[in-house]
Amino acid sequence: MTADVASAVRNLQESLRAALTSDIVLTDRAEMLRFCRDWHGDVTSGAVAVLRPRSTAGVSAAVLACRELGLSIVPQGGNTGLVLGAIPDQPDGQVILSLERMAATRDIDADDFSAVVEAGCILSELKEQVAAKGMYFPLALGAQGSCRIGGNVSTNAGGINVLRYGMTRELVLGLEVVLPDGTIFNGLSTLRKDNRGIDLKQLFIGAEGTLGIITAVSIKLMPNPNQVATALLGLNSLNDVIALYRRARRDCCDLMSAFEFMPPLAFTLAREAMPDLPLPIAGDYPAYVLMEISGSGLVDIPDLMERFLGGVMEDGLVIDGVIASSQAQARNLWLIREGMNEGQAKRGPHMRTDISVPLSRLADFVRDAEKAVSDALPTCVSVSYGHVGDGNVHLNVLPPSGLPADEVNAMIYKAKVVVNEVVDIYGGSISAEHGIGRLKRGDFEERLPSPQRDLLTAVKRAIDPSMVMNPGCQLNFNDIS
Repeated sequence: MTADVASAVRNLQESLRAALTSDIVLTDRAEMLRFCRDWHGDVTSGAVAVLRPRSTAGVSAAVLACRELGLSIVPQGGNTGLVLGAIPDQPDGQVILSLERMAATRDIDADDFSAVVEAGCILSELKEQVAAKGMYFPLALGAQGSCRIGGNVSTNAGGINVLRYGMTRELVLGLEVVLPDGTIFNGLSTLRKDNRGIDLKQLFIGAEGTLGIITAVSIKLMPNPNQVATALLGLNSLNDVIALYRRARRDCCDLMSAFEFMPPLAFTLAREAMPDLPLPIAGDYPAYVLMEISGSGLVDIPDLMERFLGGVMEDGLVIDGVIASSQAQARNLWLIREGMNEGQAKRGPHMRTDISVPLSRLADFVRDAEKAVSDALPTCVSVSYGHVGDGNVHLNVLPPSGLPADEVNAMIYKAKVVVNEVVDIYGGSISAEHGIGRLKRGDFEERLPSPQRDLLTAVKRAIDPSMVMNPGCQLNFNDIS
């Protein structure tokens, strides 16, 4: 940073303090660091300041102050995203606006099966508050102890329960949003049916803060599933996994809430992250499924799971398996899935993907994509896992350890190109649930047909003509006049 730029940044910081009061404005580099570093610690940026308002009116005031000073705004929830959507890429001209202080639960209505919460509410805390009222909010993510509901909505987060409850979009009844001119859009209705024209809240769900800042959300709640059956199963192939899923959808119907597939390497990676983690079945089957069914009321969930597994094992579709006999055992089974992610992180920088393909072609895609990676990068290891019921595959590629950073980065880039080529052949998506952010912008733009680009540009121009909201995220709108 040159002396002139540093002086300009200091002037901007002083102006922000004068407009918003000092306790809202963070400018100390050490204090700002956690907001400027991505979740995995791979990327560290900077910002003119971090703004932490306490109310929707405070967010509006912050937006107006930034507009006056010519500053762009990068909204941030829990900063757990995986595509750099909440990390500035122009530190000298951008502020981070954090919603962490806006964490109140405004209302939980068990009779209406709804709740209204502020955007900064941590997902796990929201789920606990709802459970205390005898209700259930089904969004479930590995980062739920840190992520915040506003970010979940802004990225249209997925997670393990999508096959039963849908993406976050399906769980949102209404939104409160501060628009780029500081106007507050109040659409916090809890109505299930409201057909009065275009559903404006949909514009902001999945927009990653490029059209406005979500400050509060009204959400759907469900009856608490007081019966849950969790099973870890060993199978002969990924093709058998798909066959098992088809059968589970038929026999367990909408009571199936999760159906995850994992490779045998999952056990090794989980143990690298959690050496004391118990592994209840052998780790050398070609494919694994972590399956969960749940319900409440008069349905006998344990009996359903036992009868279902009895049938598929008798038919030879499942080789081995274990059903959790307690909540603690069920948690340990899920820790294998979560530990696999942590084990990959411990091996260092690697390529992470978030792909969706037609469910009927998932097994073929994994086979072809892993072969393409092996042919192009024979020293790398592919790890494919994900949400079978959604056609969502996380095909990650781990370079060998001990290599210089530039060689690792080159391998990661090559792996991305190779895998994306296979995704295109299969008519898939390069982002199933993580969003685009800044990390995938180039790949997104390359694949974006002109009619879709024109529509997205028209929406951006109409709502944010000054281009102040999260510039550089999703699309490059710099050429728009």
